[in-house]
Amino acid sequence: MSKVFQKAKEFIYRNARPLDFARWQYHFEHGSREAVLNALSFYQNEDGGFGHALEPDAWNPNSSPVQTWLATEILREVGFTDSSHPIIRGILNYLDSGKDFDGHLWHNIITSNDNYPHAEWWSTKSAGAHDDYNPTACLAGFIIKYADKDSKLYSTGCFIAKEAFNTYMNQGFLRNMHTVDCYIRLMQYVEEAGATDVFDVNDLKDKLVKQVEFSITRNTAVWATSYVCRPSRFIDSKESIFYTENKEIADFEFDFIINSQLDDGSWNITWKWDSFPEEWAVSQKWWKSDVIIRNLLYLKTFNKI
Repeated sequence: MSKVFQKAKEFIYRNARPLDFARWQYHFEHGSREAVLNALSFYQNEDGGFGHALEPDAWNPNSSPVQTWLATEILREVGFTDSSHPIIRGILNYLDSGKDFDGHLWHNIITSNDNYPHAEWWSTKSAGAHDDYNPTACLAGFIIKYADKDSKLYSTGCFIAKEAFNTYMNQGFLRNMHTVDCYIRLMQYVEEAGATDVFDVNDLKDKLVKQVEFSITRNTAVWATSYVCRPSRFIDSKESIFYTENKEIADFEFDFIINSQLDDGSWNITWKWDSFPEEWAVSQKWWKSDVIIRNLLYLKTFNKI
């Protein structure tokens, strides 16, 4: 196991962005949370939103809901919850501005993406469905947890959360694992905020337990080569409400991670851009650093390293 860790470390030290290097040090080398926040702050724009290829598949420097969502995920990853901090206040200002928002959803794709290198799925010409609650459900939850309770923004967050809940509860299981992520985060934020009057959290929780069981790709033979849903996307500890029903396949992922590491210390990236090959070569290394961190965090959480 020490060999897996060492090879991963070597890749990070040789290839990671400053932000991912800071994340690595925070999780595995007693690094500081402040270093992560400092590196993250360079991706934040004056309007409070995030851009600049924080999400490596879109190199748009302008603020977007998806890039801003990823910033909230990094804050959560390092356990940062100070609502008075400029990064969090900035995010709330961006969400309160009405930018990239239609009154019900924050836009998953923004038009200025087309002006910069990007993956096909972030183009306005994308055939994919980008009008669902990814990332809106998560952003609504973030608002409920961090916005002032007497603010208009908080009321907006509650309104959107109720709409998201009603939409989900009145349909079948979701096919998009990213949207499932956002509903899980909405549930967690609402619970953490003690805002259980917004909607029936237990009903959402019960459906999400079944949803996760449905969403995980059971054919493990395709995990290394296809863009699929592994247990670690949803399960972060034995205490997770999703662990018990998926214990066998969640435990299998430990061995999968260990045995599928590449010689350079990274793991295979199971997607690619068909355009902008030079930029994709750069983004691929950024993604490899991110996947290394997430894979080793999964192993660390379950005491496998």
